[in-house]
Amino acid sequence: MRQIEWPTLALTFFCYGLWALALLAIWPSYPGLALVIMALMSALHSSLVHENLHGHPTRNRRVNEALVALPLSLLYPYRRYKATHLAHHRDARLTDPLEDPESYYKARWMHDCMPRWFQRVLIVNNTMIGRMVLGPVLGAAGFLHQEARRAMAHDRGVRRAWLLHLAGLGPVLGVLWVAGMPFWLYLVAVVWPSLSLIAIRTFAEHRWHDLPEGRTIIVERSPLSWLFLNNNLHIVHHQQPKVPWYELPRLYMQRRDHWQALNRGYVFRNYWELFHAHAIVPKEPVVHPVLHQTPGPKRDDAHPPSAPITLTGRIA
Repeated sequence: MRQIEWPTLALTFFCYGLWALALLAIWPSYPGLALVIMALMSALHSSLVHENLHGHPTRNRRVNEALVALPLSLLYPYRRYKATHLAHHRDARLTDPLEDPESYYKARWMHDCMPRWFQRVLIVNNTMIGRMVLGPVLGAAGFLHQEARRAMAHDRGVRRAWLLHLAGLGPVLGVLWVAGMPFWLYLVAVVWPSLSLIAIRTFAEHRWHDLPEGRTIIVERSPLSWLFLNNNLHIVHHQQPKVPWYELPRLYMQRRDHWQALNRGYVFRNYWELFHAHAIVPKEPVVHPVLHQTPGPKRDDAHPPSAPITLTGRIA
């Protein structure tokens, strides 16, 4: 019992409970308010999924998976996200367009093969407004396409992950049906906004830098920190991924100068500062500035499994 992280467990029940309350009690009388609350809880659920796959809030991975098994954002299987996100935590490979499943960069030779109109779409997606509006749709399309390819290639792990996901999806869709909320409305007014909220965090989490530690951001303060479970202090999470979310601010403040020196000053005071700088101005080039400027030898890992775009917005 002493190994259970009770704040995370309590927040999980709060997330599901408030989502259900909004749908069953608030939706009939105040539909707009209900949709806002459900979108916030769906975004929080995405953050809880991220927390659980890192070994929280218990020491039992099956229990951790079960605690977030009802997918409020509908689209992304827990086990698929876990596989790709843990691969993303190989910091020496961060931002590599072929090796990091959550990289937004493209290899030059891959980018040049894309249609011109899609190259322009990727430029827009590298602005903050573009990421919030286009990222959820483009990311979901790319993710589902890659997952279909892997399933048709008889990848047992992928098929098992989707079967478990569908088992959790059934109760969520069932409650929506009982409450009389149209499925299309839930997609447009809950799922899309929740992914847009998460895109605020993932928009600038990583950049290219010669040193792996210089690739991960710090956003010092934000009213959205609770929704992101303090992953705005992202360098602390990458350096100590086993630390629970509620300990990250303390660890950061204890060694603030250390963390800012470690990530080579990749620091924003808040997300408004980031928005002001990059709302309509691309933060990064689409093409990786250093890696994979020419085609390498053909190999299976040239197309790593796509990370769940709920949390990263990566476009396949």
